[in-house]
Amino acid sequence: MKHNKNTQKNDSRLDRRGFLKSSSAIAGSAVALGSLSIERGAFAQSSDTIKVALVGCGGRGSGAANQALSTAGDVKLVAMADAFKDRMDGSLKGLQKNHGLKADVKEENKFIGFDAYKKAISMADMVILATPPGFRPIHFAEAIKQGKNVFMEKPVAVDGKGVRQVLAAAAEAKKKNLKVGVGLQRHHQLGYQEVIKRIQDGAIGDIVSMRCYWNSGGVWDPRRTREQCKGEMEYQMRNWYYYNWLCGDHIVEQHIHNLDVCNWIHGEHPVKAVGMGGRQVRTGLDHGEIFDHHAVEFEYADGTRMFSQCRHIEGCWSSVSEHVEGTLGRATVSSGIIETFGARGRGARNGSSAMKTPTPTRWSMTSSSTPFARTIPTTRPATEPKAR
Repeated sequence: MKHNKNTQKNDSRLDRRGFLKSSSAIAGSAVALGSLSIERGAFAQSSDTIKVALVGCGGRGSGAANQALSTAGDVKLVAMADAFKDRMDGSLKGLQKNHGLKADVKEENKFIGFDAYKKAISMADMVILATPPGFRPIHFAEAIKQGKNVFMEKPVAVDGKGVRQVLAAAAEAKKKNLKVGVGLQRHHQLGYQEVIKRIQDGAIGDIVSMRCYWNSGGVWDPRRTREQCKGEMEYQMRNWYYYNWLCGDHIVEQHIHNLDVCNWIHGEHPVKAVGMGGRQVRTGLDHGEIFDHHAVEFEYADGTRMFSQCRHIEGCWSSVSEHVEGTLGRATVSSGIIETFGARGRGARNGSSAMKTPTPTRWSMTSSSTPFARTIPTTRPATEPKAR
C-alpha cells in the first residue's frame, strides 16, 4: 500500500478573471466558492461577482446553495433549474429568507423541465449539480462542455456507462483548468484526515482487512402516491430514492461514503467483488425496486479484503462506521481510535495501547466545504483526491 503525503501551499488572491482561470482538481467534497470579503447586508453585483446556478432544487441542492451563499465571498445565485416548479419555489423561498438579494433570482432565470439544466448552466461561473444522481453524468458533461466550475453531489453516476461519461468529462475539466468538487465530505473532516494519515504512515502495520457499514432504519418513505402524480415518470422522480435508474440503490447513494473511506485508506480501488442483497421488509410497489440490505466482499489487487454491509431495516443493529485491521494494531476510523498491540501480540488486551484522534463529525457538511472553497479564488490547486 502506498503512503501518501499531502502538502499545502499558501493562498494567493485572485479576482473573478483569476477564478475562471484557476487550476483544476477533482475534489473529495465541497461547495466550490470563493472567499472575497463582502458586507453581508449590502450586496451589489459587480464584475467580480461569482455567479452560481443551482440544478436540482431538493433538500441537498438547497443545502449546497445555502452553503455557497453563506461564504464570505462576492457570490450570487443567478439561475435555478428543476423538473418541478413547486420544488424550485420552496427552495428559493428558503434561500431568500436566509440570504436576501444574494438569492434574488429573476423570473426569466428559473427553468423547468428536462432541458432546463442547459439554460441555467449557461448563466453561471459555477454550477451546483444536485438532481437525483441518475441525471448527474449528462449534467456534468454539459457543465464542463460550457466551461463551468462544478460542485456535484455524490454519487456521480448510477451505472458503468454513467461512470465512464463522468470520467471522460473529468478529463476534459482538467484540460480546461476547471475545478470540480464532489460531495464526499469525509475528506475534509479533521478526524478522518488524522487517523487515515496515521494508518498510511504505518501506525497499525500492514493492512490485513477492512470493514465498513451503513446499517440503519432507512431514509424517507415515498413522498407522493401514484394518485397524486400525473404519471409514472413523475411518481418515480418524486420518489427517486427507490428506483435504480435514478438512485443506484442505497449501496451507491449512501454507503458510498464508507466504501470511499476504505478506498482512500488503501490507496486503490478493488478489482473484484462478490456479494448478495435482497428485499426483506420493503417489498411493496410503493418502495420501488431497490434492496433493503446488501453484503459485499471486495478484494484489492494485493489480496486485501474489505467487507461491506448496508441495510435499511428498523429494529436491527445500526452502525455507520469504518474499521481497519493491521499486522500491528487496529483502527476504528469513524471514531478516531487507533489501538496498537503490545509485545504479547494480537488478542492480548493488557499488552495493547490506544490513542484517540479528533473524533470525526458525521454531518459536518458546512465545515467540510472550507478547504476546497478556499482554492477557488486562488492559484493553488485543491488538495482533495481524484474522483472515485
